[in-house]
Amino acid sequence: MKQQAEKIWVNARLVTMADPAAPLAITEDGAVAMADGKILAAGPAAAVTAQYHSDQVIDLQGLLVTPGLIDCHTHLVYAGSRANEFEARLEGTSYADIAAQGGGIMSTLTSTRAASEQTLRDETLPRLDSLLAQGVTTVEIKSGYGQDIESELKQLRVARSLAQHRAVSVSPTLLAAHVVPPEFKGRADDYVSYVCEQLIPAALADGNIDAVDAFCEHIAFTPQQTSRIFDTARQAGIKVKLHAGQLSDNGSVSLAANYQALSADHIEFATAKDVKAMAASGTVAVLLPGAFYCLRETQKPPVELLRQHNVPMAVATDANPGTSPVTSPLLIMNMACTLFGLTVAEAFSGMTLHAAAALGQQSQTGSLEAGKYCDLACWDAPSPAHLIYQIGLNPLRRRIFRGLEK
Repeated sequence: MKQQAEKIWVNARLVTMADPAAPLAITEDGAVAMADGKILAAGPAAAVTAQYHSDQVIDLQGLLVTPGLIDCHTHLVYAGSRANEFEARLEGTSYADIAAQGGGIMSTLTSTRAASEQTLRDETLPRLDSLLAQGVTTVEIKSGYGQDIESELKQLRVARSLAQHRAVSVSPTLLAAHVVPPEFKGRADDYVSYVCEQLIPAALADGNIDAVDAFCEHIAFTPQQTSRIFDTARQAGIKVKLHAGQLSDNGSVSLAANYQALSADHIEFATAKDVKAMAASGTVAVLLPGAFYCLRETQKPPVELLRQHNVPMAVATDANPGTSPVTSPLLIMNMACTLFGLTVAEAFSGMTLHAAAALGQQSQTGSLEAGKYCDLACWDAPSPAHLIYQIGLNPLRRRIFRGLEK
């Protein structure tokens, strides 16, 4: 006897991402059965419909159906603009020099602190809408533009609240250790104490963080300071991730691996030792070609080493006001291929399967398999390669979140 499904989508050209050996294999006559927002079955239509029936059978008319995209590294919630810094970089000023002059993250910090929650939400929603319009169903959002208790919690509350205004899953991350704020200038150790003793406990009490992040770099925090923050997070039972190896080789990538971080992000300066440590710890490499492109960097992440050691590579927009003002996941996948040399399968896995792992959500999303959330992106395209190679064209036709078309 057939089992009851809430909905069944048929006539889909299905890319389940469920076969590691052939992640982009297409099931030409595919179907997906769903109940309570989760997938019951996904695969050949004959097999799915032999097992399930439903009063709601939806014909997808041959659309290419993939898992919803996952943007696992963003800084979406902020106020203000840094277009002036874009101009300055074009004229030869470096990112580090802009930061030293009070620009960069500090500029956004000032604007974000001054903004109300409503203003922050109003400014963020158009950026989020851009991601959703290209198939994103899960997004990570970092704080880090407040750096006092009130402002950090404000950012995190706004991030979490976006799921009440749009059909999307939001994973908020506390990035209080982004830069040293002005009131702690010259007292980085004191600020780290403030983060550990006051900010992290306050964020935990507020209930709006899924992970703790830090920027471990010569213009931000040292490995020793980062370790203090990670020790505090680990004692509280919170997962960690790290902005690591973006501008220099300072041991931060291995540091992330030593703490079993969910991910090490940027990693342009990762060494063979770092990559081996990531492989041993299960830490995902999050590649951020938007920042590489916007900063006109030349040091690329060690993709071949990551391949050799089977380190999962996620890809994300790094959407932020200064170094990656990008809200197009399709463009970012193209950049990952063009600038970093990823294959189509690697780039697409990087915004689905491996992006889910970078958030610790691989059992819930990232592929179309029974038990996972029914998050589908339906495209008017012959193959995933067409989604990545065509710049400026958005072939998304339907977006299904938790089984509901939105």
